[in-house]
Amino acid sequence: MHLGFGQHLKMSQQMKLAPRMIQSMEILQLPLMELKERIEQELIENPLLEDLGGTPESPAPDADSPEVREPSDEGGEPFDLPSPAEKPLEQKELVVDNDHNNQDDFERLSELGDDWQDDESFSPRVSASRSDEEGDRALDQMANIVARPPSLQEHLLEQLHFFDSPPHVRAFAEYLVQNLDPNGRLTGPLDELLRAYTLEFPTTQVTPAIAQQALDLVQQLDPRGVGACDLKECFLLQIDPDTPHRDLLITLIKSYLEDLAENRLPVIERRTGYNLDTIKAAREELLKLNPRPGRDFEHSTNQNVVPDLFVEPDDHGKWVVHTEDEYTPRLRISKRYRQLLASGKADPQTREYIKKKIEAAKWLIESIEQRYSTVRRVAQAIVDRQVPFLVNGPEHIVPLKMQQIADDVGVHVTTVSRAVDDKFIQTPRGIFPLKRFFGGGTTTAEGEEVAWDIIRIKLREIVDKEDKSDPLSDDALMAELAKQGYNLARRTITKYRKALDIPSSRQRKVY
Repeated sequence: MHLGFGQHLKMSQQMKLAPRMIQSMEILQLPLMELKERIEQELIENPLLEDLGGTPESPAPDADSPEVREPSDEGGEPFDLPSPAEKPLEQKELVVDNDHNNQDDFERLSELGDDWQDDESFSPRVSASRSDEEGDRALDQMANIVARPPSLQEHLLEQLHFFDSPPHVRAFAEYLVQNLDPNGRLTGPLDELLRAYTLEFPTTQVTPAIAQQALDLVQQLDPRGVGACDLKECFLLQIDPDTPHRDLLITLIKSYLEDLAENRLPVIERRTGYNLDTIKAAREELLKLNPRPGRDFEHSTNQNVVPDLFVEPDDHGKWVVHTEDEYTPRLRISKRYRQLLASGKADPQTREYIKKKIEAAKWLIESIEQRYSTVRRVAQAIVDRQVPFLVNGPEHIVPLKMQQIADDVGVHVTTVSRAVDDKFIQTPRGIFPLKRFFGGGTTTAEGEEVAWDIIRIKLREIVDKEDKSDPLSDDALMAELAKQGYNLARRTITKYRKALDIPSSRQRKVY
């Protein structure tokens, strides 16, 4: 082996993603509402972008304004010159006029602020109209914010104020409340929490007896069941003297929860001496108890799904995909800044700033247009292959892979993946994610390809129609599907049964 220093020439091929390509991929992957937020953010950051307003069907305010041409430093007219109706602003010298309180000058300053966009490079102040608009927008956002409901800890701490308890008991009870998990249970045994509290607050004097008093206090709070160490204690805390079948219910919770979960009622009957009807009645009372009382305070805001596309048949019966453009602003490059660049009056720094912002605006507009084109073409290719689904329903979905759509559209499979990610389409049968139409399948005895979704539907139908006093085992389900032409392995049946949350045959048995 020879080591040494030297200069050598080497040729190699490397693929590097340009910033423009990266932006295009990001825009393609955004769902509709996130795209809207991205555009609104760009409108704030780039003063050369303007929102045309209105819907795509309405006529554009300026037919030539969306056109963007490269700026030129060689004279000529790189942009549209002002029309006669749009004369450039005249720079007038301010004149002190004490007789009329400088009314003309103040009016002219107001007009200047209204005409020019707020940009730090051109104006030190934000125009009054723009400021009012942003203020109204902020007020609208504040008005539409959903009030945050109280958390579990806030709910419990508020109740503690209504109890007359010694300071040490109240302090440790508050500590226990802060150490409840999302289910409402303690995060550890009481003695461990007491040791952690003593290390954190060494000057306090909390004995095990005081700690137990604090725990008893917490377990009296609403919702019942909070402050438990495990599931059994959580259930027991929710039982009161008026609970039906109280004694049997306590016995079942302490000793037979696993047997109940596995539906082994005859075993419980033999060991407890209670008849099946009484055991089933007690089980119904158990099902009314809440195993996770703290979960009721986990509030999540449900967001409405906004479809990116919709499909409908045309006059000739062909299913045609259309994009939903209602929620995204229509963009153009500011004509006023283009006129400033074309006039030649801007200094070099200003010209460079405008050129850079124009280039960024062009990239954004082209990326959005490319996104709409790609998503629509991909969705149309999917619809063309899933006509049976649209006409006859989900049980007629066709097995489909992304590579097939990529071949149809003439793009890479990763482009298809980005195009369908978090995108929804509205059909006459409801709103579905585009990914819903992809999936493998199997082959029937007749050699016909069948999607896995159809197998799951058939499996659910067989289970719903079975005799609940003698439910079908996975082997029996496999035989029933084979009778209909679907030859599947037993492990596949078990996999899809669990995916559908269908219990085992023993758990489905009704005594």
